[in-house]
Amino acid sequence: MFTTRPEIAATFGVACSTHWIASQVAMAVLERGGNAFDAAVAAGFTLQVAEPHLNGPGGDVPIILHAARTGTQHVVCGQAGAPGAATVERFGELGLDLIPATGLLPAVVPGAFDAWLLMLRDWGTWELRDVLAYAIGYARDGVHIVPNVSAAIESVRTLFEQHWPSSAEVFLPHGKVPGAGSLFARPALAATWERLLRESAGAPNREARIDAARDAWYRGFVAEAIGRFYREQELMDVSGRRHPGFLTADDCARWRAPVEPALTYDYGPCTVLKCGPWSQGPVFLQQLALLRHFDVAAMDPLGPEFIHTVVECAKLAYADREAYYGDPDFVEVPLDVLLSDTYNAGRAALVGTRASMALRPGQVPGMRAFIEQRATAGPATAAGAGEPTVARLGVKRGDTCHLDVIDRWGNMVSATPSGGWLQSSPVIPELGFCLSTRGQMFSLTPGLPNTLAPHKRPRTTLTPSFALRDGRAWMAFGTPGGEQQDQWSLTFFLRMVAHGMNIQQAIDAPSFHTEHWPSSFWPRLEAPGKVVIEGRYADAVLQALRDAGHLASKGDDWSEGRLSAARIEPDGQMYGGANPRGMQGYAVGR
Repeated sequence: MFTTRPEIAATFGVACSTHWIASQVAMAVLERGGNAFDAAVAAGFTLQVAEPHLNGPGGDVPIILHAARTGTQHVVCGQAGAPGAATVERFGELGLDLIPATGLLPAVVPGAFDAWLLMLRDWGTWELRDVLAYAIGYARDGVHIVPNVSAAIESVRTLFEQHWPSSAEVFLPHGKVPGAGSLFARPALAATWERLLRESAGAPNREARIDAARDAWYRGFVAEAIGRFYREQELMDVSGRRHPGFLTADDCARWRAPVEPALTYDYGPCTVLKCGPWSQGPVFLQQLALLRHFDVAAMDPLGPEFIHTVVECAKLAYADREAYYGDPDFVEVPLDVLLSDTYNAGRAALVGTRASMALRPGQVPGMRAFIEQRATAGPATAAGAGEPTVARLGVKRGDTCHLDVIDRWGNMVSATPSGGWLQSSPVIPELGFCLSTRGQMFSLTPGLPNTLAPHKRPRTTLTPSFALRDGRAWMAFGTPGGEQQDQWSLTFFLRMVAHGMNIQQAIDAPSFHTEHWPSSFWPRLEAPGKVVIEGRYADAVLQALRDAGHLASKGDDWSEGRLSAARIEPDGQMYGGANPRGMQGYAVGR
């Protein structure tokens, strides 16, 4: 099968990500004796500089890790909660029935910093100053920005110039959009990280120094600057009005990134691990539970039967997400039922030869299956494959990053950093970065699993993936893409496990997605029956999907998927691959 590049083979280490600089930073850490956790943290902070339209220091990150010494896997949750003052009633007083996508109102506590540092403290070996040195260097001296960064800044230039002066100061140097390929520096951000290192330097040991930096962020000068800015400013957002923010320093002080067990599901020789129902991760597992009732291996992985079956199962799993998923610290999520064979056998029987236009959650005994109705985008909505969308007031939804690392000892990391997008939230001047607007994913309809509540985690789309094979740690993988993450990742996984492709073949093969259910992003549109396939599919595939009732269309030839992945086999050989779409994802190894 044609591939754009070889599957990387290695014996010492592999690093893959959505940006070549981050991949190389991770590999540099491995070469200098660091382990996969040190390397992932260094790469994660580097991505905040290299891809500021996709993630930032004030963003979010869920992490799945495998610790070789103990043979255990863990989820580190870097998705923090809503401000204590953010309530459904308060938004109602503001005349809002949706949380805006931009500005100050949708901000949640920045969870990524604590998640990265917790992993570094408990599983890494390096000092924080050594891990941060790469990102500080790029922030201070500049990074060559890719065309999409320039395009993102241009799309919100007027917003910055007219309403968000602190963002204009950072992202419009000398009043101009930095050109693609130019060196772009973030001196204020570098200064923030350097101050963190100074304030934590006096602690007596490595772990204490890392904890001191966490305290400086969540209970020190960073939290104070966040609280002051959100208290004193009233800034324009997508509602067309100026609003203050709810976030306070006390909200930040309450946050500690939790370590949780991963959810698991066995499929063939593999056990797939995902984050909890505060993410969309369980839909990957439920799709597998549904697909067990079909002979996926006998289907042409590039044929219409495969697309139809996967899409129809996705519709059922995502309908259950809409009806039942939320922060399990606040609501009961019946995962024991949703992932059970009996429940999914009944659900799989709903898949027929025709495309369903309904959103059909299942009925869990004793629980209400209610889906909030949102506006319909309709089949005419442009095929975007998860790309950000530009609307009025400079709204441009951010996307996401992903990275995977394996070291010579067999430690592994899968992480999906996002949030803190330059185009969605105003820069806090003293810090040089902006915050996550993940709060837009909450519902303001009372009584739903994902209804806004103080300190509750929004149901994020971020969803790294991990798999065991025959009980051994095997593969870390994932992708940006919002609602598409657990569609593209699933298709990739099936093509490897059911159809025998290698990593790069499964990444490069043309892919697809549906937008059948309400989007998690403002303005929460849905497009019942809509399916988008890459332009490289044969016209006969498109026609067959239409004949089955799908509102199917073709996107560009290379438009579906942002995947990267790394795996290790029982003999210690490692392999990696990364997405050629967008021309910036790379896998490296030796």
